[in-house]
Amino acid sequence: MQIIADTIDFKILQNTAVAIGKFDGMHKGHRILFKKILEAKKRGLKAVIFTFDPPPEVLFGKRDNKVITTREEKRILFRKMGIDILIEYPLNKETAAILPRDFVAQVLKEKMNMSYLVAGSDITFGHRGEGNAALLKEMCKEYDFTLELIEKIREKGREISSTFVREEIQAGRMEEVTKLLGVPYEIAGEVVHGAKLGRRIGMPTINLLPCKEKLLPPKGVYYSKTLIGSREYKSITNIGKKPTVNQEDIIGAETYIYEFDQDVYGRSAVVKLLGFRRPEMKFDSVESLKEQMMKDIQAGREWDGYTKNN
Repeated sequence: MQIIADTIDFKILQNTAVAIGKFDGMHKGHRILFKKILEAKKRGLKAVIFTFDPPPEVLFGKRDNKVITTREEKRILFRKMGIDILIEYPLNKETAAILPRDFVAQVLKEKMNMSYLVAGSDITFGHRGEGNAALLKEMCKEYDFTLELIEKIREKGREISSTFVREEIQAGRMEEVTKLLGVPYEIAGEVVHGAKLGRRIGMPTINLLPCKEKLLPPKGVYYSKTLIGSREYKSITNIGKKPTVNQEDIIGAETYIYEFDQDVYGRSAVVKLLGFRRPEMKFDSVESLKEQMMKDIQAGREWDGYTKNN
């Protein structure tokens, strides 16, 4: 997959099928758009994702910089999907001020050689977000591209959106998050060294340190699955600062993997959070912590949500 990032100076020579959006969370609505451009590859078009970095809401101070899916996680997912080109268009006061018609003509057509565009029916773009679906419909004949607009899909009577997904993550409702995303919420990263307490007490764990921009659920213990290489394992994960043994103000993901005792330091792993077990707790002693960990591990062995989230 070709990645075009941190520049507005590029030119794609092949005809392209483009999905445009913020794509934070990669929810079920987004996946319809991805499917459309991947299908267009059969017509000889290059499948292109166009997104902004940072998201408009962050640039204009409408929310913090926490994201459901980090830049690196998006790159991994798009590569796995078979996307040909990912454009992470730099968004600043200058690029955000482009007139909507100029954005279509100069960026989508001239730079990207767009033949087919798919987007949500609520799309906005250009100066003050004044570009919309109506403008795209008006311009598609003039600039010779096919436009397909996708209506929002709903879950429990509400439109699925990144905002909806964020709310469920922040509430720790991971089973609902899975319904909205179509897949479990993921934390991807390199396995790093921890305090090795788990190994000393007979419960070895792996540690991931999510980047500071990653939106995490409430601190606590979650049922999970962990992907290492091509194999996926049942696991249970603590999100938090490990208050019993660690005074550092760093939030990490510490995971116990069932029937697993390999040295994977330095390797990439993906932890998928499936369901909430309990909030993070501070224990009086390491023995008390060990006793609770044994209960958590046993609860994970008995939790039937693993099969539900396949």
